[in-house]
Amino acid sequence: MNDSAAYRLRALADGAKPPLPVTPRPIVSIGAGSIVQHAHLPAYRKAGFPVAAITDADSGKAAAMAKQFGIPAVESIQAGLQLAGSHVVFDLAVPAGSILRVLPNIPDGAAVLIQKPMGETLQEAALILRLCREKALTAAVNFQLRYAPAMLAARRIMEHGLLGDVCDMQVHVNVFTPWDLWSFLATAPRLEILYHSIHYLDLARSFFGNPRKVLARTVRNPHTPSLAATRSVIVLDYGDWKRVYIATNHHHNFPQSQESYVQWEGTRGMLRAVMGVNLDYPAGRPDSLQFAAEGQPWETVPISGNWFPDAFIGSMGSLQAHISGCAGTLPTSAEDAFDTMRTVEAAYLSSEQDGTDLPDPGGA
Repeated sequence: MNDSAAYRLRALADGAKPPLPVTPRPIVSIGAGSIVQHAHLPAYRKAGFPVAAITDADSGKAAAMAKQFGIPAVESIQAGLQLAGSHVVFDLAVPAGSILRVLPNIPDGAAVLIQKPMGETLQEAALILRLCREKALTAAVNFQLRYAPAMLAARRIMEHGLLGDVCDMQVHVNVFTPWDLWSFLATAPRLEILYHSIHYLDLARSFFGNPRKVLARTVRNPHTPSLAATRSVIVLDYGDWKRVYIATNHHHNFPQSQESYVQWEGTRGMLRAVMGVNLDYPAGRPDSLQFAAEGQPWETVPISGNWFPDAFIGSMGSLQAHISGCAGTLPTSAEDAFDTMRTVEAAYLSSEQDGTDLPDPGGA
């Protein structure tokens, strides 16, 4: 690659920034779980988003988190609202099954970022969407992978035509995931697609819109017999000229061959984004992005930051930019997120119902 092409790649990556508010509003964090500790609060600190208060059903967890990050712990959402003022943004980071219990306590007309998934089933997602409409909430769902630095840079490079016509997207996740870190997943009837591959389904939708159909199979693992399915293959149908699929295996305990990447191929070039957080979780490794023009070797695209925690700046920042008038759209709105939940549901239905028996051998 010549110097001018390398400079253009660098310039495109440098310009790939999430939408951010000019003056961030104070945040009240509802939930003090590990995702808040390792992603939400570090991201907000890095971005300079003020966190006014934190609350949790377990007051001890909220107090410990508050001490760690130097923010006040409160006993209730109402106490957080009194402390932060009327222009607060709520960060609802509770397990999916608790969203419908907590969301009614959010004041009407407020802004809220809801942790993914949007409920445990499509029926719950529909109820959440209806409640957001009834309460006139400006609601977004935290599908933050869209805002990972590597994904923002990849999108910008594609938009400037360096890949040509994008005709292929594949996600490969072959890793060892310590599911025991999330105690609530021990009894979850749905696991891998709902809590992990949902990110990649949402990412694919953000590039190509809703698929025509979904073909999928999700299966269990003999190493974790008490858990629901933790391995999946999902094909998204975008017609005869585009291949989009996701393949995941979360008990690949062979470090030498683990991989975690999204790859796009077009008529002129290709991109590969490594998602380091999945490798050696929860410590993780750095993200990276590479580009190759057709017939040429890989070139590293400089990016600044990783999926965790940097993408969480984008999901909160885009909501705050929207409510402050800095951005006209809200890409991860509850309305859009509902279509991601529809895609998840289609994957489960396909896994349960689809497949074609081998034809009758007849006279063979």
